[in-house]
Amino acid sequence: MSMTDPIADMLTRIRNANMVGKESVNIPSSRIKIDIAEVFKREGFICDFKKISDEKQGVLRVYLKYGPLKRKVINSIKRESRPGKRVYKKVEDVASVLSGIGMAVYSTSNGILSNRECREKNIGGELICTVW
Repeated sequence: MSMTDPIADMLTRIRNANMVGKESVNIPSSRIKIDIAEVFKREGFICDFKKISDEKQGVLRVYLKYGPLKRKVINSIKRESRPGKRVYKKVEDVASVLSGIGMAVYSTSNGILSNRECREKNIGGELICTVW
């Protein structure tokens, strides 16, 4: 059975592991998933990630981040642009999420960037997801 939206699968795996308090989650690896995990790490929503090679496509292990008393850093992950409905934003429309508490992930001509990086580089793109 083929998967139509592997990014949504990645976000769902992170959301589910976060809800039950797992330390890490394994996700089938791809270049875009690694780039999204890199943005999550840069913005402080996950501790770390690493690519584990296997005989197939590899596994991306994401280490989730929790605050004091096991308080969740990621409260919500929402897939915005999906295969049936792509969402594109101009640089003027790239806004902060929850007044800067959250972040949005964009696919741009300069790679996968957060909303803060998009505003710094003055570039828009496809809105992949929002996290807060």
